[in-house]
Amino acid sequence: MPTSTNNENRNMVRAYIDMLRPEIADMDLALPAASALLAAYLISGGMPPLFPFILAVVGAYFAITSSYVFNDYCDVDIDKINLPNRPLPSSRISRKNALTYALVLMVIASTVAAFLNPESLVVFIIAAGVITLYSSVAKRSTFLSFVPVGISYGLVPIGVWLAFDPAGVLNLGLVHSYAPDDGVLLPLSAVFLGLMICVTDWGFTLSGVARDVEGDRAKGAPTVPVTFGVPATSKFIFMCWLVGVAASLVIGYTAHLGPLYFAGALLGGGWILWQSIDFIKNPLPERGGKLFLQGSRYRGVMFGSLIIDVLLLIFIESAGYPFIW
Repeated sequence: MPTSTNNENRNMVRAYIDMLRPEIADMDLALPAASALLAAYLISGGMPPLFPFILAVVGAYFAITSSYVFNDYCDVDIDKINLPNRPLPSSRISRKNALTYALVLMVIASTVAAFLNPESLVVFIIAAGVITLYSSVAKRSTFLSFVPVGISYGLVPIGVWLAFDPAGVLNLGLVHSYAPDDGVLLPLSAVFLGLMICVTDWGFTLSGVARDVEGDRAKGAPTVPVTFGVPATSKFIFMCWLVGVAASLVIGYTAHLGPLYFAGALLGGGWILWQSIDFIKNPLPERGGKLFLQGSRYRGVMFGSLIIDVLLLIFIESAGYPFIW
């Protein structure tokens, strides 16, 4: 009997973890970490304070994953066709518990944002409102529903950035105990980081939507693949990744990053563009699903390259040899 209970508990925990999309967690954790490190480096030339850094990464991760859980809550009927083994359509978690789970994650994320910098909280509220609009209304009413998804995800690095490089609009929060106000609302690096995330998320999201075209069509969701077909969608996805890769190079240029970052951005960017071309050649729903996961790997690699590059920059400059990099 205890063994059976333990198995049930483990299965329940696993179901809640599955709702956070662990298969793309590398991207969702590396993004806030890279944003925090780059912001702190550009404003102070050094590392961010450890405790605020951990809070920012965890808070942003909960903000991102709360949108996944809420989307699952809204899309149970569609997922029963597309992804029947997901926790909600397989009845491992009830809709009521899923909604509670999403709200708990959002409360934690908003509390962290408010603690770090109220400016971050404002960005979080906007992002949460936009993604809620997508899941609850836009997806079933317009083929442009992918637009708010990218906007919401693109705001994540902006919210994290403000925790370490305040805009100076609101003068409250933990951030002002360690981060100076440089009089700039957002530097170009932050702007292009948000733009890069927004546009690549359109490609990322539409790849997953192409995978889910059967269920969306059956339930009347007028997504881009349903409205225009998977082949046309694959071409638009390629353009999104192309713009995103270009923006990643602008990030490196405006932030004066080193060769390691550019190597990761170029190699990873070339790889994801090659995969996108393969999707154009093979415009099938299952290929879209594969590109969805590949998009996460690309962004994880790019963010990882940024993190390592910034750490090396800090180490080299602190040792007094900035010319090396």
